[in-house]
Amino acid sequence: MTGVGRLERYVLYRTLAGVGAALAVIAAVILLIQFVDLSRSVGTRADVGATTIFSLTLLRAPSLIQVLLPFVFLFGGISAYVGLNRRSELVAMRAAGVSAWRFILPFAVAAFVAGVLAVTVLNPVAAALNARFESDRARLMENYLGDAPEDIWLRQGDERTQIVIHARARDTVDGMVRLRRVSLFVYQKDPNGRLEFKRRLEAAEARLMPGFWQLRDVREATAGESSVRSESLSIRSALDSRSAMERFASPEAIAFWRLPDAIQLTEQAGFSAYAYRLRFQQLLATPLLFAAMAVLAAAFSLRLARLGGLAGLAGAGVALGFVVFFFNQFAGALARADIIPLFAAAWAPAVVALLSGLTLLSYTEDG
Repeated sequence: MTGVGRLERYVLYRTLAGVGAALAVIAAVILLIQFVDLSRSVGTRADVGATTIFSLTLLRAPSLIQVLLPFVFLFGGISAYVGLNRRSELVAMRAAGVSAWRFILPFAVAAFVAGVLAVTVLNPVAAALNARFESDRARLMENYLGDAPEDIWLRQGDERTQIVIHARARDTVDGMVRLRRVSLFVYQKDPNGRLEFKRRLEAAEARLMPGFWQLRDVREATAGESSVRSESLSIRSALDSRSAMERFASPEAIAFWRLPDAIQLTEQAGFSAYAYRLRFQQLLATPLLFAAMAVLAAAFSLRLARLGGLAGLAGAGVALGFVVFFFNQFAGALARADIIPLFAAAWAPAVVALLSGLTLLSYTEDG
């Protein structure tokens, strides 16, 4: 049993080393591509040097790396198992009576644990760095007059009042959201639950303070009455700076721990939180997807080298990994179109990949 334990630890060490090498290669490629892209999109439009571009690249890279982490375990596992196979180490282990399931399981468990860490630790860090990236890039590009900024729409409310907020531009000042050229449309619910328009406010600027919007240079118009001007006005708000910024972001840019709050606030404001719910389920399925990729890596790498076709089988494993990735994206698109349930869209790719790997392993190992 001690010998078997050592063999399992040895194979686990080799597979994790392969994962580390694959992570280094993929991270280097991402950094290079992102640096070139930012040099073209930011460096040519703002007076910034290579150091600033590289710092932006480092802020953006973690959010891109986490998308490709399943491939890290697939490529790293295939590389490690193929290496062990070509050196006949796996043959010797199996000839000694060690089942392939015994040294595949530790790698699959390690991949599952890494998936949990990726969701609970890496994802929030990547989301925070990505928010910093967006803020820094916007600050560098604020004097660029090329692309016209998109309008910003927000909505907040409770059981009695709904407020629709429209702004022409946004930024952050001392960590607070600032909107410029703002229009606020205030609605109240009648006894039948229908929304009735009550007033409109136009402001040159709106800052989101703790618990309220601080408006400057305000013109207020109520239905059937003349407009009234004031230097400042406060409007109560349940949003905080992070929640407001998340309204501008895609579901992929919101940290895992913030998604339940984003879902609740979005639904309270009267919007559909379907995309946020789908993202939350996809993140929950991530550890299983990592484990599935580890099993697939073993399934396409255990064929005896003397039988030939090992390189082709490993290539097929890589191709299947891309198929799983595109299947994941396609299922998400179907769920966002309300064609299939979001639970099925989030979990089906991981389950299908895991069952495919286990089926091939059963055929290879047990005949």
